Amino acid sequence: MPDTPALSERGRLLRLTADYILEHGVADLTLRKLGSAIGTNNRMLLYYFGSKEELITAALAEASGRFPILSEAFVIMDDQLRPLRERIAAAWEAVAAAENLPFHRTFFEVLGLAAHQRGRFDSFLGSVGSEWRERIAVSLGGDVPEAIADDLARELVALWRGLQLDLITSGDRAGIDRVIASAAESIARRAATTAAPGP
Repeated sequence: MPDTPALSERGRLLRLTADYILEHGVADLTLRKLGSAIGTNNRMLLYYFGSKEELITAALAEASGRFPILSEAFVIMDDQLRPLRERIAAAWEAVAAAENLPFHRTFFEVLGLAAHQRGRFDSFLGSVGSEWRERIAVSLGGDVPEAIADDLARELVALWRGLQLDLITSGDRAGIDRVIASAAESIARRAATTAAPGP
């Protein structure tokens, strides 16, 4: 699809909004304040995005693309040539990279608002609840049956989410690394006991 002036302007505003929320957060964000900061106005932001909540959700998705090391976690998990324990540990290294901390901080800020103000961030909650789990379940599909892959993916993503929060609150990387090493060993061991025997 060719880029139109409207799409170009929407993309420009989205990039500027992502810049803004990564630096300032969203807790006291208003469209008027944001518009003033990025050189537009609240009416144009509503025209392109419909609501503040949809703009924040879109900007968070835009921001996530700026952290390629974060996306590398899924590439690592897809590498069926590596043992599962190694994949889990290496994927966590990608998630926990220091470069990703601005994204983690913004992610949890929006998640907190979404949890307390149901109905405002439904599309964000929908993607948070399923996107990572579904991708990891596919990665685990070569190791365990489908139903078990989904359960293990849910467990692993929940672990990652908790450790992401631990990372930005405690900063205890050594303690977190011990936990992920133990968890990777446990998940890999359980996966091995449920895998179907080869031909």
